[in-house]
Parts: sequence; C-alpha cells; structure tokens
Amino acid sequence: MALLLALVTVVGCSNINWGRANGEQASITPIPETLFGMHLHRVATTGTFESDRKIKNLSPWPAVPFATWRLMAAYVEWFELEPAQGQWNFEILDKSVALAEENNVEILLPLGLSPRWASARPDERSVYGPGKAAEPENIEDWRNYVRTVANRYKGRIRYYELWNEANWNDFFTGTIEKMLELSREAYQVLKEVDPEIVVVSPSAANLAFKGNQGLIWLDEYLAKGGGDYADVIGYHFYINVHPPERFVPVIRQAREIMAKYGQGDKPLWNTEAGWLGDQPVRSDEQASAFVARGYILNWDAGVSRFYWYSWDNRRTTVPMVEADRATLRPAAIAYGETYKWLVGARMSPCTTNAEKTWTCKLNRDRGYTGWIVWNPERQVTFELPEDWQVRQIRDLNGGNRNWREPKIEIGPSPLLLENTAS
Repeated sequence: MALLLALVTVVGCSNINWGRANGEQASITPIPETLFGMHLHRVATTGTFESDRKIKNLSPWPAVPFATWRLMAAYVEWFELEPAQGQWNFEILDKSVALAEENNVEILLPLGLSPRWASARPDERSVYGPGKAAEPENIEDWRNYVRTVANRYKGRIRYYELWNEANWNDFFTGTIEKMLELSREAYQVLKEVDPEIVVVSPSAANLAFKGNQGLIWLDEYLAKGGGDYADVIGYHFYINVHPPERFVPVIRQAREIMAKYGQGDKPLWNTEAGWLGDQPVRSDEQASAFVARGYILNWDAGVSRFYWYSWDNRRTTVPMVEADRATLRPAAIAYGETYKWLVGARMSPCTTNAEKTWTCKLNRDRGYTGWIVWNPERQVTFELPEDWQVRQIRDLNGGNRNWREPKIEIGPSPLLLENTAS
C-alpha cells in the first residue's frame, strides 16, 4: 500500500501538540527536557568495529544538557551482546547504563542487527558486516535475546526501539511481514518482563536523496497493523542538505499517516536526525542556526523527542566537537542555548509572514514572554510590536544584551527576544 506523497509548502505549523499530554495544545504543554536527545558513540568504549580500532581515547561526557541517549552505533547491538549463541558480553552496555544513571540521563536502546550465527542470511552484506541486516532464522533466538536484555536491565532501561531504519537494506533486508513478526514478539516479551517498558516502533528514514521512501514504508507498516506493537512511533526525519524548515511538511505527513491508521494519539519521536551528505554546512553560524531551528520546528510540528546525530561523530556535516571530542564547536553551544530557551516554556504555534520571517512565542510563569525570531533566507529589519515590550535579546552563542529600540536586524540565526532583563 504505497502512499504517494508530495512535499507541501512550508507555512505556519499546527497548533496541536500531537501525542503530548493526550492531545493538549502545544501552547499549554511545557516543553520537557526529554525533547533533547543525543547519540554518543565512544563514551563507554573506544570502538570494537575494525574501522574504529585506531581511536584510543574515550569521548568525555558532553558539556551540554540533554535528557535521553539513544544507544545506536554504541557497540551494544545484538551481534555485539551475543557474538556466539548463549555467550553474552554485557561489558559495554553495563558501562553505558552506569554512565547514563550517573548523569541522570534516560536510555533508548534499539534492538536488532542479528549475529551472524542467528542470521537467516549469514553471508548477506550489510553496513555492519555479513548477515547483520537479516532477520534471525529462528524466532526463538530473537525472543531469548529480547528477554535476556530486558530482564538484565529491568528498572534501568525503560525505552526500547524495535529496529533501526527497517526500510533501508543496509540495516534490514527482510520483508515488512517479517518485521511485523519481530515487532509482535519483542513487544510481547518486553511487556511480560515489565509492563512499564515503553516500546518504540521500528524506525524508518528518508535517506540518500531517494524521496519519501521512509514515509511509504511507514504507511505500509501501519496499514498491516504495526501500530499494535508500539507505544511510540519512531522515525528518522533526515532532510539531507535542506534547511530545517523542510522538517515541517515531512513531520506533518508522518502525522497524517499515523492518524490514518488510528495511531494519531501516540507520541512521535524523531529518534535520529542531523545533517549528513557530501555537501557541508557552509559556516559555524549556519550550523548553529540549523541546530536551533531544527529543535524549535520539530517540537512545533508535533515531535516529542529529537535525538541528535551525533555528538562524537565528526563525519556529520554539523559536527558538535573538535577532533579531541571535547572542545565544543559553535553548534554544540547552540544546542545548549536552545535547551535553555525551550525547556519548561510553553510555545504557541510558530507563524511566518510575507517576508518569510518565523516567530515562535514562549510563555513561562510569573509573566515571562519571549519570542524566537529568524528569517531563513536573508537579513531583514524586523519591527518589534509595541505590546511585546522587549527588554533583552539572547543569541545562540550565549550572549545577551538589553534592548529598547523599536527595530532589530534578524537573519538565519534565531534570536530570543524577552520581556524581562537579567
């Protein structure tokens, strides 16, 4: 049941905060810290893949706030945990869980990527090596893996994702029917171990400039009943070289698919996204702007969590740290500032005007009001409405200055205009 989808024109976002607080409007739902997720690859190990063995030092824990950590490409996939049948190696996952607890961060653990011994097609290529993208030959091996992990980390890992990028052959080469079977079995096992576990659907992704193949896969998966085996719908909203405003129509389309199959009240999580591809982001300022606008627009369009890809992988086009994996780049500083701007605030629907300037209003207790403004295409003079009573301006570098003028110059980098001054 392929769904033919065309991107729509980016306009003001929906005012319904889908999947949050039972459908309450975004403007009365405080933004939770769990909106800010991260991928960390080498905080618990320097790497076990052949290509990563040259890395000698662990990555320091990030010096920016985030609330939830997705353990993908963190050396804890099934083939790492059970390299031979019945022989378990939990050293790296144990360290990762301990680090998360030490830093008061939740874990989202993706399941899947079959060990070669369990693979239905052990010689088939995948990005992680032969056989890893195939489903297991014996469903009992899958059940045992899920049950073993869930029992070991009961009460410590609450969030599980059923497979990574199941629409892409580098990660999964089975059919949708086979993924439905794996999802059903994993969901049942996880809930038997601990009914409090939250299960995220297998993620799909739009990748490699191939259009909306991820949305087509999601449509077919939900049409066949996949929503029955998930508490949350996961998706990877990669938009390649496009600016963050492109998130909006793709997220809307995913929400429409969810609603079509009776899943519209469930949370939608962007469990992996950032900027990948051959065309780099042109400047540090643009990288910072992309990070901030990405988080603002994901929340406004109806995403409850956004797991940034990634902290210590410098092959992305928006790197967060320098080669030492400790020194913050401007994009990381912008990530931390955006966290401060958003967490705990209630955001009214974002709007655009004729000049394509975006405005997102924030409210907090005790009479605080702020407005995030930017123009994604150019520098423009923005006239401040008199009733805003702006007293202070904050930028993504952490700077702030008092302001009493009736106009301000804005551009692609968001500014936070506040009615109070520090």
